[in-house]
Amino acid sequence: MNRLSVVDEIFLRAHRGMGTPIALQGLWRTADPIDAALLIRVHEALRTGPLGRRVVRGRVPGARPRWQPNAQAHPLTLTEAAIPAAALLDWADGQGTDLDPEFGPGWRLSSVNLLDGGSVAALTCSHSLADGRALTLAIDHALTGTPLADPAAGHSDWADARRQWRTVIGGTARALRRGIPARPPAPAPRPAPRIRAGGVTASAALQIPAREWNRVAVAHDGTANSLFVYVVATMLWDSGFEPDTIAASLPVDTRDEPRVDNDMAMTEIAITPADTPASIRHRARAAYEHRMSSPGGIPEELLQVLPDRWAHRLAAGAGERDILCSNIGTLPDSLLFLGAHPCTGVAARAIHPGLRADRLPRTRLSGYLTRIADGYTLSLVSLDPDAVPDNSALSALATGVLSGLGLDATGW
Repeated sequence: MNRLSVVDEIFLRAHRGMGTPIALQGLWRTADPIDAALLIRVHEALRTGPLGRRVVRGRVPGARPRWQPNAQAHPLTLTEAAIPAAALLDWADGQGTDLDPEFGPGWRLSSVNLLDGGSVAALTCSHSLADGRALTLAIDHALTGTPLADPAAGHSDWADARRQWRTVIGGTARALRRGIPARPPAPAPRPAPRIRAGGVTASAALQIPAREWNRVAVAHDGTANSLFVYVVATMLWDSGFEPDTIAASLPVDTRDEPRVDNDMAMTEIAITPADTPASIRHRARAAYEHRMSSPGGIPEELLQVLPDRWAHRLAAGAGERDILCSNIGTLPDSLLFLGAHPCTGVAARAIHPGLRADRLPRTRLSGYLTRIADGYTLSLVSLDPDAVPDNSALSALATGVLSGLGLDATGW
């Protein structure tokens, strides 16, 4: 649809400083330099594609903001000086600045050559525009012209406002009649960490053969997904996390047709040191049937009619748990190539441009799993600079857990 969803607006408020800043990023690594003319063509296709839009506020109180096509784009960024492969993720982290889904371009296409002769291309966009699956659909559309679902025609601001107020007033009245349970206590705020030179986050990306990943999952009576959750949880404990239970947030793709938007829900599970990929498999399967929702049946549309700061306070920390495990799934085979350039690595993840040390979220470790052809890529972002001081420490932490399971990983 051409109106913002509740999830879209939560990410939009985060962009405005009310919440954790989040941008989505796809990375393609090639063995040889990428042809600039190819990147220019992809950039033009993205500019006129589904990411080429911006938020426009409704003129009637209660009407949801809507999407409007926006042909403006950040220029294609071609970094002139080649960088060492060890600096690849730091370079990629820096591509999330100055993305504005409301008043300016919300996405950027960038590329840099590596000193070993290869290249990296990065597509980075505000999370208001797209989730992880949507980002892969957008680049697939730009590369191949694969059709996407058209947004539904929108109603007028007056019609949308009437619908919103009807939903909010009726739903809130029903919830009040039933009685609204007390909200669970918020977790204690995290102490300000020591700030490392590179900022408050650390990044890693590792490739694992799909055959080996699936073999280990089956050997533990789990699935590729439950093994993923187990690995991220084990990493958090190995980093020094003290509580005996980890709360894991699990995004769920809810789209029924290929659309570039935030079409997802969240669920959660609790994990203890006694859990295995097998027990996590059963717990996650049950959790997927019970998505996170607003408390006491209060309609979530309430967040769209309240002033931004009130809505932010009401939804503060929604979806944030100790770890985030986002299984983005199998990527289109079209992403194995950028034009004539075969990709030696493809990854998708979230980054946090401008995240401040005094505003760290509850989430301490985020993991993103993708599969393409015969390999998985595990992308990791640590938001705990005291426990994980740099990229090398995060990569070593992941490698240690994977090797304990009999898995060899190749780092980016």
